[in-house]
Amino acid sequence: MRSFGQETYESLLMAVDQIKSNKTRSFLTALGVIIGIVSITMMGTAISGIDAGFEKSLSMLGYDVVYVQKGSWGTMGEWWRYRNRPDLKTEYAGQINRIIADTPDSMLEIAVPQMSTYMGSASYRDRNLLQVFALGTNAEYLRTASGDLSQGRFFLPHESESGAMVCVIGDDIASGLFPNEPALGRTLRLKNQKFRVIGIFKKQGKFLGLFSFDNQIVIPLPAFKKVYGSSRYVTLRIKVREKVRVADAKEELKGIMRRIRRLPPGKQDDFSINEQKAFKSQLDPIKNGIAVAGIFITGMSLFVGAIGIMNITFVSVKERTREIGLRKALGARRRTILLQFLIESVTICLLGGIVGLIIAISITLGIEKVLPEFPIRFSLLLVLISLFVSVLTGVFSGLAPAITASKLDPADSLRYE
Repeated sequence: MRSFGQETYESLLMAVDQIKSNKTRSFLTALGVIIGIVSITMMGTAISGIDAGFEKSLSMLGYDVVYVQKGSWGTMGEWWRYRNRPDLKTEYAGQINRIIADTPDSMLEIAVPQMSTYMGSASYRDRNLLQVFALGTNAEYLRTASGDLSQGRFFLPHESESGAMVCVIGDDIASGLFPNEPALGRTLRLKNQKFRVIGIFKKQGKFLGLFSFDNQIVIPLPAFKKVYGSSRYVTLRIKVREKVRVADAKEELKGIMRRIRRLPPGKQDDFSINEQKAFKSQLDPIKNGIAVAGIFITGMSLFVGAIGIMNITFVSVKERTREIGLRKALGARRRTILLQFLIESVTICLLGGIVGLIIAISITLGIEKVLPEFPIRFSLLLVLISLFVSVLTGVFSGLAPAITASKLDPADSLRYE
C-alpha cells in the first residue's frame, strides 16, 4: 500500500501534466488569483512603505521634541480658528528656560526659538535657488534637531547673540549652489545680504515626501530678523527630558505658557503645543482607505477566480470520469482521487500566486526606479501571506469538485460517455 507522501507526489505530477496539456485554460483559470495576489501584495507594500516613510519623517521632527505654535497640526486646514490668536514671541524661549532652571524636577530640558520663511532665495555668483527654507534660531538649535553635520560646525553662542552673518546649509543647497567646489568658507547671498557658509547638514530627505529638510539655510536669529523682518512665523522648540513622558511634559509646558501669556483660569489657550503624533491621526484614514480598497479588490478577484477554478475543476472531473472509474477499478481509494483533484486546484492557484508575486515585484521595482523617494517596501511576510492566500483559495475552490470525483461509482464511471 502506498504512503500518503507517495500519493501526494503522484497527484502533483498528474496536476502538472494536466496544467501543461491545458496551458491556456489553466492561465485563464488562474487569472482571477493573479489579479487578487497583485492587489493584496501591492496594498501591503503601499501600507508598509507609507509606515516606513512616515516613521522616518517623524524621526526628523524628534520623538522628544514638542513645538509651541500659533496653530495646531491636528487641524491644519482650519486656519480661521487660530488667525486671531496673538503671535508668539521669540523672547518666550528665554522665559521658559528661566522657569525650567527654577524647577528642579522639570520634565523639560530646553526651549529654542525659531523663525522661518519658505519664500526666500539664495544665490552664489550666477547660480540662484528659489524658495529655500530660511530658518533663524540660536546656538542651541541642534539640541532639538535631528540633523547632524557632515562638514564644518554650527554657529557659536557669541555668533548667535551678535547676529553674525554665518549660515549652516542643507545638502541640496550645497549641491545646488556649489556643485563643483567645496561649500565651506564660501559666501552666499540671502536678499542681497552676504552669509559665510560654516557648516553643511547631512542629507536627510523629505518630510512625508513633501517638504525637504535638505533645502534649508539656518542662520542666527538676529541676522534672520535683519534680512526677513521680525514679523515671520515663530515656533518654540522644546526638548523633553524623557520621551516616554511627553504627555506629562506637555501639561507642564501648557502651564508655563499660560503663565507667560497671563491667561486667567477658565480662559481658553491662545497657543498650540504640537508633537509628531498629530500626523498619525491624519495618516490613519489614508492607510485605512488603501486597506479597504485593496481588500475589496482582492476579495472580489479571489472570489471570481475561485468560482472559475471550481467550475473548470468540475468540467475536468466530467471529462475524466472514465479515467476516475478505471483508477478506482484498479484499486485507487477515495482519498487518492480527492487528493488528485485538490492538488490540481491548489497547484493552479499557487502558480497564479507566484505569477502575481512576480508582477507585483516588477511593479515595485519599477516604482522605485522611477520614483526613488516614494516610500515603498516589499517584505518576505507579504510573500508568505500571498502564497498562503493562494493555497487557501485552491483548497476552497477545489474541495467540492474533488469530493464529487471521489464519490463516483467505478461501474457507472466506466460506462460514462
